[in-house]
Amino acid sequence: MHNFEVWAPLPRRVRLYLDGTLHPMSREADGWWRTALPADQDSRYGFVLDDSETVLPDPRSPRQPDGVHAPSQLHTLDPEAWGDRDWTGRQLAGNVVYELHVGTFTPEGTFDAAARRLDHLVELGVGFVELMPVNAFNGEHNWGYDGVLWYAVHEAYGGPDGLQRLVNACHRRGLGVLLDVVYNHLGPSGNYLDRFGPYQSDTATPWGRSVNIAGPSSDEVRRYIVDNALRWMHEFHLDGLRLDAVHALEDRTATHLLEQLAVETHTLSTHLRRPLTLIAESDLNDPTLVTSRSAGGYGLDAQWNDDIHHAVHAAVSGERHGYYGDFGSLQGLANTLRQGFFHAGTYSSFRGRLHGRPLDVRRTPASALLAYTCTHDQIGNRATGDRPGHYLSPGQLAVKAALILGSPYTPMLFMGEEWGASSPFQFFTSHPEPDLARATALGRADEFADHGWDSADIPDPQDPQTFLRSKLDWNELGRPPHAALLDCYRKLIDLRARRPELTDPWLEHLAVDYDEERRWIVLHRGGLRVACNLGPGPVTVPVGGRPLVWWEPPSQDETGAATVLPGHSFAILDAGHAHEADAARVNETDAGRVDEN
Repeated sequence: MHNFEVWAPLPRRVRLYLDGTLHPMSREADGWWRTALPADQDSRYGFVLDDSETVLPDPRSPRQPDGVHAPSQLHTLDPEAWGDRDWTGRQLAGNVVYELHVGTFTPEGTFDAAARRLDHLVELGVGFVELMPVNAFNGEHNWGYDGVLWYAVHEAYGGPDGLQRLVNACHRRGLGVLLDVVYNHLGPSGNYLDRFGPYQSDTATPWGRSVNIAGPSSDEVRRYIVDNALRWMHEFHLDGLRLDAVHALEDRTATHLLEQLAVETHTLSTHLRRPLTLIAESDLNDPTLVTSRSAGGYGLDAQWNDDIHHAVHAAVSGERHGYYGDFGSLQGLANTLRQGFFHAGTYSSFRGRLHGRPLDVRRTPASALLAYTCTHDQIGNRATGDRPGHYLSPGQLAVKAALILGSPYTPMLFMGEEWGASSPFQFFTSHPEPDLARATALGRADEFADHGWDSADIPDPQDPQTFLRSKLDWNELGRPPHAALLDCYRKLIDLRARRPELTDPWLEHLAVDYDEERRWIVLHRGGLRVACNLGPGPVTVPVGGRPLVWWEPPSQDETGAATVLPGHSFAILDAGHAHEADAARVNETDAGRVDEN
């Protein structure tokens, strides 16, 4: 016997569709409908509401083999298929995160194909893989933020069994797995939740109606979200979640949904006896998210930090449009690196108001903030999805990498950045509905036309070539200049893993010097100096030390108190005692070379 149940307080009658036959269900006082019937492991089922003849998928469907409009399928992961019984997990602090999109990470675009590339990530030195959303959405390919059935895994990627195999493979190689989840809105196609109950509110996000987490009957909606989050970490053995755009969660209750989720995640972590990590994406610059509950915060583990990205990108690239308007100076970069946020109760010209609040650097470690040179948003939300390597030199890319990987923050890479991938990452969709497809393409073109772009230059999200162009070209890794940049990334991550000064998360220990006019900046990390030249010509930086890793070979004066950096280059210098492990390492290339002397 299988127990079928669904929360549906709105309809007067609910019938269970099971392998072609309708069965009555009994309503309970709390709005749940239940029945128990014999069913096979692969039975197709769904719910028919009131007098409708349409079979709707289960809001908690474990599998949608025929798409998000079709009946659901019963499915349970094979417990014997797990091979990670010895996996004890990873803490976020001290590790490097690697964000990837399953559909474009490999030519095949599947979980199994991604698993075959894990050796590259292990050799790179990252500790976590962060998957962009994989829950069920309509169409073959999508960024994943149009999901409508949060409990199901997209079939084109390999379905739930494919995700299980990928997690298994990651854990066997010592990699943790994080999953990007979206709880602030639902996609435009295949969302039937409002027929079952008040899952959505009347307020709107930029991407659609908000989810009802604070209005009448919201208790079950919150349960729907929290149960989904716990399912990923418990049933699929995931090591944590990245929570998309939490600033769009409209919660006016005394206990915010994020705090509730943090509490229940900690409870599950205690039971599983391994760390589970919650990372928020938020544009609020509000330390409350990562402040402990004992100090009045929500108790999340970390949050993305766009301010560091903006400060690094604007200083290196010179871009000043849009939200980069307040950024670009080395003073702004230095202040952001020292205090975590650029806007910390200061005026934001992009928003036209004061924004953010200060981070208490004495109590909040920098490891609670993720720093990055690029993300899927910072590339894909550009008009043409161009990566930094399309308009910056390899040296500038290396400088950006040194600033992030040499900082006290938790570094995150976006797939392909480590070798300066030439493929763009463009906004792509595959909505089967002609009207929705047309509206999506026109909306994208109109959005950038308002900013002066020719609509003819904006890739059509519905064009299959937009998706195919965004796939990584793995043949680039051994070619110049990609091989040199990859080598540099590996050396930076390796040095970060070996030298505790680089993973020291306390901002009180960080000092930053810079020269605005001569375009150099130096991060003082204990006995190490991360010296970067953002200008095109050579510059003398008033710090010395034995070069450990660099982009182009630096030189020093006779006293050793100053270092000459070539244009668009960096060097990490050991100003203290040499470590034997460093002296023994030799790199075969100039880029990122570790000195053998």
